[in-house]
Amino acid sequence: CQATGLGGTTSAGHSAEQIERMEPVRDRVIRVTFNADVHSSIQWNFKPQQSEIYVVPGETALAFYKAKNPTDKPIIGISTYNVIPFEAGQYFNKIQCFCFEEQRLNPQEEVDMPVFFYIDPEFVEDPKMAKVDLITLSYTFFEAKEGQKLPLPGYQ
Repeated sequence: CQATGLGGTTSAGHSAEQIERMEPVRDRVIRVTFNADVHSSIQWNFKPQQSEIYVVPGETALAFYKAKNPTDKPIIGISTYNVIPFEAGQYFNKIQCFCFEEQRLNPQEEVDMPVFFYIDPEFVEDPKMAKVDLITLSYTFFEAKEGQKLPLPGYQ
């Protein structure tokens, strides 16, 4: 997804050294909201632990999602994500997240899932982002089944 840039996918991120050298753009505050969905194929409860946070480009932020398997059998899930507005996706860099990795939850197990990210300071230089002050990070969990392909973000 990072290669295609479709559907508000995020960038791969920078090295730790580049992140340490970033200069926060303190006069540009962006509200980041969080959304969580589950596909009908999975019986998990999944939600963000915060509805929104305020960030400035060039500064790292940490958010959490919570997932619970309320059933009496183990379930393996895998998530996709997107960023809205789609054009902001190229500036939304995830340093650590749970997307595209299988997550096994045992019966009644509940886990916290961190998302460590930043908005690239170049965001403020892009004229298309001039009026963007709200970005939504949205995840959808699917049940992982052998041979199953996840839908690609964007239009099919």
